[in-house]
Amino acid sequence: MDEPLSNRFHYEPPLTPWLTVLHADDDILVLAKQYGLLCVAGKPAEHGDCLESRARAKYANARIVHRLDRETSGVVIMAMNPKAHRHLGLQFERRKIRKRYVARVWGRMKDDRGIVDQPLSCDWPNRPKQMIDPENGRPAQTEWEVLAREENATRLLLSPLTGRSHQLRVHMLSLGHPILGDGFYATGPAFAAAKRLQLHAESLTLHHPSDGTLRTFAEPCPF
Repeated sequence: MDEPLSNRFHYEPPLTPWLTVLHADDDILVLAKQYGLLCVAGKPAEHGDCLESRARAKYANARIVHRLDRETSGVVIMAMNPKAHRHLGLQFERRKIRKRYVARVWGRMKDDRGIVDQPLSCDWPNRPKQMIDPENGRPAQTEWEVLAREENATRLLLSPLTGRSHQLRVHMLSLGHPILGDGFYATGPAFAAAKRLQLHAESLTLHHPSDGTLRTFAEPCPF
């Protein structure tokens, strides 16, 4: 029997490491977010501990630019001033930032690479879940490539071309290969196969707000 949703999403943020800084300068702060930590505070008081609050305790001017799901680990960039915040925001909006994720999905994928082009919208009766919605969904594309095949799983490199909520999770589900340990979209053995969501934001490539140079920041996959 699957674990109740209320148990899967009880918030107990990890305490160590408290904050992992990959890079800091006058314009940007690059962090490695661990699994189980919110990017921004939630409405309940017990959801106040988050990556942004921890970062601002040390870097008072740091502001969130984008988010990762609580269950996703990996690279997060913050802006250190309003000008940098606008610059980075436009890069995300115009799809100038390249994102690479590593995921382990249920089953052995037959092809070596491909692209999912399926529009997404909110599944309102079951929010915050998302769903494929050809009629009313927003465009969403994900490139994928096989890194390794296991007995009952496949390790993938995922490159989202858009940034929709739960995009990678829903797109992998649409292929019949849900991400292991996914409390929203995986069931039965696919959910039980891992103790955490097997999704990690391995790298971000962006133009530095100060001079436009192309920079890549990476954090090795922990699983």
